[in-house]
Amino acid sequence: MRSSSGRNSSGNNGGSRGGNSGGRGSSGGRGNYRGAGNSRDDRGKGASNPRRPRPEERTYDVGGTSEGPKRGRGAAARGGAKGGPRQSPQRGGGRTASARPRELDARIEERNRERYANKPQIKTPKTFGDQEGERLQKVLARAGMGSRRACEELIDAGRVEVNGKIVIEQGTRVDPEKDEIKVDGLTVATQSYLFFALNKPAGVVSTMEDPDGRQCLGDYVTNRETRLFHVGRLDTETEGIILLTNHGELAHRLTHPKYGVKKTYLAAIQGPLPREVGKRLKEGIQLEDGYARADHFRVVEQTGKNYLVEVTLHEGRKHIVRRMLSEAGFPVEKLVRTAFGPITLGDQKSGWLRRLTNTEVGMLMKEVGL
Repeated sequence: MRSSSGRNSSGNNGGSRGGNSGGRGSSGGRGNYRGAGNSRDDRGKGASNPRRPRPEERTYDVGGTSEGPKRGRGAAARGGAKGGPRQSPQRGGGRTASARPRELDARIEERNRERYANKPQIKTPKTFGDQEGERLQKVLARAGMGSRRACEELIDAGRVEVNGKIVIEQGTRVDPEKDEIKVDGLTVATQSYLFFALNKPAGVVSTMEDPDGRQCLGDYVTNRETRLFHVGRLDTETEGIILLTNHGELAHRLTHPKYGVKKTYLAAIQGPLPREVGKRLKEGIQLEDGYARADHFRVVEQTGKNYLVEVTLHEGRKHIVRRMLSEAGFPVEKLVRTAFGPITLGDQKSGWLRRLTNTEVGMLMKEVGL
């Protein structure tokens, strides 16, 4: 009797618990608790927010509708890629903006050109555009005065002048075609000029071209892109230094009697040679075209009756040295020009062409006031 009553009492208690818990739903018991969940779903149907559809209930847009493209995976599917193409915002209530015709663009451009054709051009400050001229150290380096660093040191040392004023500021801009640039008082040939010294052999004609086909000065500079011309002349049988350049003003001044550029010659003559020959040459010898005077005369070497004499003069008349010595009674057997102004022949071999250094070019320009 006790055991049965105990079981009944526990059953009644369980039933009461089931009834109490089932107060939220429609029936008691443990099995009816799941029904309580269903009652929550049913209660949500009447709420203001619609319930989220289950996966099996979802629909996907594959094509466009009259309502326009929808967001979500439908738009991505239409693009053929993850996320799909972004739709450009529409203007004017969903109407797409049409492209402007090319004819209209052409008319607009032509109208703008006519509008601004007669207006003055606005010059921007130099700080916003290309500055005029080139840096001084770059010009000096291109002229062969050394590396840019070495040229900067020349500027720092106050050895560079531009138009007569010493420049010590780095980065100064100059115009190589107009400004006069000097280093240590010597003009620097900053332009694209060429200067050469040729030891002309005997038998070479002092012309750049010879119609008779004889060997001439032009044969020694055939591989030069820039046209060169000779400074002065030498007799066909006279050897020695002759200058070639494309600097017209310098060539003109070097040969003009006004500037009196001296030329030095070595002449081989036969003696005996009296002492008064040098004095007579310096005082002047009458020639058929006027007096000719030597600036300097000396005997360099004597071997028996063979004399080697040096004659310096600033005139440039034809055969001037040969005629002077012949008039004095000493015909010239061999003649070599050893110096043209400050440029000397040195040990340069016959037929060799060399380029003048920047110092030599500067001395030449200083000689004639350039």
